[in-house]
Amino acid sequence: MGGRRSRIQSSDSLDHFAPRELSPLQTRPELNGSFGMVASTHWLASTSAMNVLERGGNAADAAVAAGFVMQIVEPHLCGPGGDLVALTWSGREQATSVICGQGVSPAAATAEHFAGLSLGLVPGSGPLAAVVPGAFDGWLSMLARWGTWELADVLAYAIHYAETGFPLLATTSAAIDAVRPLFLGHWPTSAAVWLDGTEAPAPKDWWRLPATGATYRRILAEATGTTREQRIQAARDAFYRGFVAEAIERFQATAWRDSSGEDHAGLLTGDDLAAWSASVEAPVSAPFADRYTVFKAGPWSQGPVLAQQVRLFDALGLWDHEVRSPDWVHLITEAAKLAFADREAWYGDPDHADVPLGRLLSADYARERAALVSELADLDLRPGHPDGRVPRLPHLTAAAGPEPAGELGEPTLGKLGTARGDTCHVDVVDRWGNLVSATPSGGWLQSSPVIPGLGFGLGTRAQMFYLDQGRPNSLRPGVRPRTTLTPSLVFRDGVPWMAMGTPGGDQQDQWQAAFLTDVVAQDRRGPNDLQAAIDAPLFHTTHFPASFYPRDSRRGELVMESRFPEAVREELTRRGHRVVVPGPWRLGRLTAVAKEGGRLKAAADPRSAQAYAVGR
Repeated sequence: MGGRRSRIQSSDSLDHFAPRELSPLQTRPELNGSFGMVASTHWLASTSAMNVLERGGNAADAAVAAGFVMQIVEPHLCGPGGDLVALTWSGREQATSVICGQGVSPAAATAEHFAGLSLGLVPGSGPLAAVVPGAFDGWLSMLARWGTWELADVLAYAIHYAETGFPLLATTSAAIDAVRPLFLGHWPTSAAVWLDGTEAPAPKDWWRLPATGATYRRILAEATGTTREQRIQAARDAFYRGFVAEAIERFQATAWRDSSGEDHAGLLTGDDLAAWSASVEAPVSAPFADRYTVFKAGPWSQGPVLAQQVRLFDALGLWDHEVRSPDWVHLITEAAKLAFADREAWYGDPDHADVPLGRLLSADYARERAALVSELADLDLRPGHPDGRVPRLPHLTAAAGPEPAGELGEPTLGKLGTARGDTCHVDVVDRWGNLVSATPSGGWLQSSPVIPGLGFGLGTRAQMFYLDQGRPNSLRPGVRPRTTLTPSLVFRDGVPWMAMGTPGGDQQDQWQAAFLTDVVAQDRRGPNDLQAAIDAPLFHTTHFPASFYPRDSRRGELVMESRFPEAVREELTRRGHRVVVPGPWRLGRLTAVAKEGGRLKAAADPRSAQAYAVGR
């Protein structure tokens, strides 16, 4: 992003303050307790969720409270008009479930409509890229089924910060500064909410969002009924069939400037909102390393990528190699290339596309794919042929050069400039052993103009569709775009063990893979430490097409934090990887919680500065 930035100290500069028992890689201790643990990408969300646990709420109640707080205090990373993917483990139901808060494309969203506008890609910003905003119903679905609190009680934290104020993050200030010319020239409703006169507010400025607070207060006023479930349903109706939907439909009829450099009206209608609701689905899963199983959302997300990767780790013999050695990084990177190539060729909304998921997640397929891996970096994009099918890859756009250091995220502005969206995450474990891993995103302050009277804009997830037809992820009416949101649950010996996740777009399942393999490698030797694994140097590849506008790719590129020893980076370069080094603490925003017998654990990433774990 342009403008002001936060600065994160390296572990070297923290050594003077670090307790002696911390490993050299650690910036903070791993939290341990027995009552409850929360880890999220913002300290105010974490403390709000912990307050819910302290007052008798469970993991679902706490996660929902945190989710709504993040919409207020991390507005450049998620918003009320965005999306949600979450996984839960319910001790009462003894089941793992996926909450799909990913809304679908409008009924009028056809390839022909975009062709008529002379667009080859769905814009990365503006009303035309909007799908049904799914986060609100996703959170309410979680609350209704697994929570115990009233909606008014979990929303009280977000309303408090919206009305009384919160300190702006440096990254929020930088995001506003990056889009300030757009706000002043084309999005006056956003300028009125986010600018201090004609300037971007400074980091730590005390900021209020009274219109968003008023929207939530009005929803609660209309959320009447004799039971908790009826009141939650009435709130859903106010959003998807009431005044919120009406305001969205009116707003979508106006043309606004978007990343194409032109003005376009949106396609979303009140009927689109009224016809949709969040769903609860069974997860996909994959066993690995003898005693572990990872659970993910289905192929309408990129979630199965991590399941494919852990299968490949077994087939490649990853566990025989030293953590963070050249072999370790090479094998994880090559596995990612194979899994993400399959994502491009085969993933899409399974309600509208025939996704060969069973074959993609099988051990036989992993062994077949692992045979493609050599000592050298693969510079081709090679999806598989599950069940003998012929893959079809999109036209690829080569990127102009390496990512600027620290600018890894989700580009959305195109011809309007450079600004990055990203994502939030929260993990919760309560004293009853319930687990939640939730990744909300979209509806960023820089994604779409603020809707008057509501105080927030819509998401732009439709940019993830391809306009050419015949692909699993081609644009069609009423279809879920293949989202990058991908929380995770992990079992050990068949018992719920860990919830984890991270912001980061296409990098989410790569950073989680690096973290997970580190934790599992520790666990196979003895005690594990979540914070040590989070603090360890991270890496990822940008070899495959990006999910976000303008969907470029960087063949063979391997991005590695500079804390990797130079000898490791040189060996990977020798093997053909195009190594890019953005800095020592640039990659990843991981959080995690775990339950090991009666012990609860939590950790959060120091890189983003505002992520914190809390618990007791």
